[in-house]
Amino acid sequence: MLQGVKEAEQVLKTYSVKAQLIAIGHFDLIRKVTIQPHLVAVDAEQRNTAAQNFVLETPEDVLEALKSKPNSDLLLRVLRWLDPSTADIERFNIKAPGPKVAQIIFVLVADIVPDYWKSLIGKTESIQLKQKRVLLRCLRNVSGIGAITARLRFFLDLAADPDREEQSSISNKSQGLEELLSVLESLLKGNGFVSSIWIDINSFISNSSQCALLWKDFTNTLAGGKLLSLAAEAFHVINKSSPDTSEGSWLGNGSQYCSWLGENIAHMLMNLREKRAEDWKALALLLSRALKLGYTDQLVEAICLSLLLGDDRLLANSVSLIQHLGAHEQRTFLHSILRILSKRYLGGTRSGIHDEKQQDYSKALRGAAALISNLVENNKILKDGLADWLTGMSGDDIGEEINVRRAVVSALANDHGGLLIGNIDLPAYRFLDRILSVYKKSLESFGDKLSITYTPILRQEVNTQVLLIVAGVIHRNDAHQLANMARSSLYLSAISNRLAASSTRASLLGMIVGTAISELVDSKDRQMNFSAEEIMSAEGQWYRSLTNLTDAVGSIEDLKPSTLTLSGTISSSSQDGLKSGKTSKASIKTVSTSKIISIEELENSESEDEDLVKYQKPDSDPSDSDEDATLVQRDRPVAPVYIRDLIAGLRDTENLDRHKLAISTAGSLIRRKANFGTEVTEQITDLAFLLVGLSDKYEMDKFQEMRLQGMIAVLIAQPLQMGQWLARTYFSGDYSIGQRASILSTLGLGARELAGFQKEDAALTGRDTVLQDSFPSKKLPDKLHKIFSLEESSSPLNSISQSLENFMLQPMALSAADKVSGPNALKVRTFSSRMAVEKKRQKPIPNALAKIVAEGFFLPLTERWRIHLQAYGTSTPHTSPPLLPLFIKTLSLLLHASGPSTLSLPQLTTDFWSLLLSLRSSASDSTVLEAILFGCLTILDINENNQRRLAEENAKELLETRAWTEGMWER
Repeated sequence: MLQGVKEAEQVLKTYSVKAQLIAIGHFDLIRKVTIQPHLVAVDAEQRNTAAQNFVLETPEDVLEALKSKPNSDLLLRVLRWLDPSTADIERFNIKAPGPKVAQIIFVLVADIVPDYWKSLIGKTESIQLKQKRVLLRCLRNVSGIGAITARLRFFLDLAADPDREEQSSISNKSQGLEELLSVLESLLKGNGFVSSIWIDINSFISNSSQCALLWKDFTNTLAGGKLLSLAAEAFHVINKSSPDTSEGSWLGNGSQYCSWLGENIAHMLMNLREKRAEDWKALALLLSRALKLGYTDQLVEAICLSLLLGDDRLLANSVSLIQHLGAHEQRTFLHSILRILSKRYLGGTRSGIHDEKQQDYSKALRGAAALISNLVENNKILKDGLADWLTGMSGDDIGEEINVRRAVVSALANDHGGLLIGNIDLPAYRFLDRILSVYKKSLESFGDKLSITYTPILRQEVNTQVLLIVAGVIHRNDAHQLANMARSSLYLSAISNRLAASSTRASLLGMIVGTAISELVDSKDRQMNFSAEEIMSAEGQWYRSLTNLTDAVGSIEDLKPSTLTLSGTISSSSQDGLKSGKTSKASIKTVSTSKIISIEELENSESEDEDLVKYQKPDSDPSDSDEDATLVQRDRPVAPVYIRDLIAGLRDTENLDRHKLAISTAGSLIRRKANFGTEVTEQITDLAFLLVGLSDKYEMDKFQEMRLQGMIAVLIAQPLQMGQWLARTYFSGDYSIGQRASILSTLGLGARELAGFQKEDAALTGRDTVLQDSFPSKKLPDKLHKIFSLEESSSPLNSISQSLENFMLQPMALSAADKVSGPNALKVRTFSSRMAVEKKRQKPIPNALAKIVAEGFFLPLTERWRIHLQAYGTSTPHTSPPLLPLFIKTLSLLLHASGPSTLSLPQLTTDFWSLLLSLRSSASDSTVLEAILFGCLTILDINENNQRRLAEENAKELLETRAWTEGMWER
């Protein structure tokens, strides 16, 4: 009996060993195990005995022990021998690079990690936890990071080439990648990793040249994009082989990775020793490489987070670090800080100085000016960079708000230290020299004829704002200097060129500047007065008030998180708190004014209820169908009533029912609340961000239509503000092609609704849910209908443009058919009665779009298109075939919806026509060609009643279009 039990145990051991060999791919050893199972058992016993008798005295002994497939006890002994926190450094130091260290670390990464790491994750037992911690300490060095990246590269090459011989020995490549990424994430966790590596390099390597080479190699791996690209590719392979796997961690996300890198740089920056030049050079090398990863704002924001909290030590070290960077890196760092200040702290809308909302930004503006002033102190490169940023033509500051330009001017005006020329320090009263140079450069650009004709209007508006703000600063410090400059030939020629410009907008800017500066330097009886309605409008008064701005430089303490609520980036929790407070007050007031209603019982109620038909009780409730009553979900989501509830539902992507309910009710709720209270106005930017960035995570039916309805409702609530915001987001936001296409659809369809075409577009936008099917019996099932139906697959913009195209061409086709049919004398003409004519005549529709189409919709798109094209060329997603036709058709729909009576129609026609002609080189694609021709047709149709003006003012464009179309048809 005992003999049989032993044989059974031996068979079980044999099958267990075979299963393990199959799992790791050693098929050649299965036959040996099957034939001689007792040898395997004996070998295992021998290895256990050998592990107990292993003597660890030299690195060779450690390497031999690691290669012998050690058990847990021997592995713990080896790791303790290698542990840099407890081992004898004079005997062996795993943090010092060398051949033996490289061999040991390679075995740890290639053999120990695949065998043991999966069993160490999430374990709380003392032995396994010690093994994990000691293993991570052994790999936390330059050699460990290099070995892991090399192993990642090996697995990725193996996955890319399935015909390699090594493929047979690895059954699951994704598992190996997951283990390596898990180890790497554990190693890099925290903000002190980079600082610890630098300290180790300087502690264990005496040769400065070797230190520099080792740090350079580490910097190339960490900040040069090598590690980030390998991690992103590894996560892609994992998701491809295992679709059910969750999304990758921060290692493969460029934005989160750069934020982590910025936190490490900030931690190292706070612990630098000022007397060591090597520290500054090493950190400057790391930062300069990291600035080229493509996520500059995330990196700089993470570095400056402690700086913005008022840490004086970090501020001083940051100034020193910037001075160790190259000129280009210094400007890049400065421009990123300006963008961060504009978005997070100074992101206000256009308003006058007497506006209550504008006063809220004064504290944050003073703090931003103080931060900029401290960063550029004693740094000529950054001071010149600020001046070039204000007056440059690169377009870097086009998307920023005016508040950040005000902060920059305040920082430059606060530079009382004078200018340094060689070793000579100019007197303090010359501190306005840089401000005067900014004024002269702005004035030269303002009055240049070529700039007036070809520079985008948005760039000209920014230049006008800078010119007026700087003029106010000069007037308050030296009024006589400004008076002399207002009588110079440069100023007079600039105003004359502006007034003679063919563009109405350019001429208006000239009148505004002339009037504003004349109010500063001339007496009331000699002030310039153009008597134009545009100057006395709200926009004109806002421009003229820029010369009276008195911005001061405060303290960085003004930029503490408490001021975040002023910038429009308030957190959702604080918003909910504010809103709930208002709601509670309202509810208390309602309760206090309620009346007590008496309830009376009716005596003859039973006789009246006898005639009523009683309903039967339901057999079952679907919600109670689960056998376990504790699993029944009773908290069903309800439709949001307030905008804060809608925002919370849109953000809650984990709760399908609540998220779907929020998306389906977004459009109707926003439209109801648009003219009721200030809920929508206060949180409209957050709503727009959420709706534009939504993704169809659960593949919901009619998701695009519901999201589009919400975005259109946001646009209709604040047309001017959100039209400009959507145009800016289309070019500068980090969105996919589909999301950018939805932005264009929102602009086009929202503009048509403002123009009074909402009934015609109801079926396309999803508002008309009841569709009329002529032959429902011949309709395919819903799933097949969505695939094969042309109407479902085409976007609303394409459908509307096709219908407009047919509407415009129909009279031409009828006229051509009428001419072919014969002479008019032989035709019979039927006359309709006056009643029939009046019945067919359409009533005039109020067009709310005509007043704001230029400033809120059309010009922001066209001007930003030109700026984007000048900055990045044609190699951008905006010029790709999926987006370019939609962009052209959106502009065509905007022009058509504005109507022929729009005051800015001549300017819109000229800008749109020049844009279409500039895209002739892209007409090789049929969709782009169709869009360009549709745009030309729209221009001719909307200007049908102004043919004389069109021939006089746009003769060049007309002849070029005719020649191009004739040549195109000949081809």
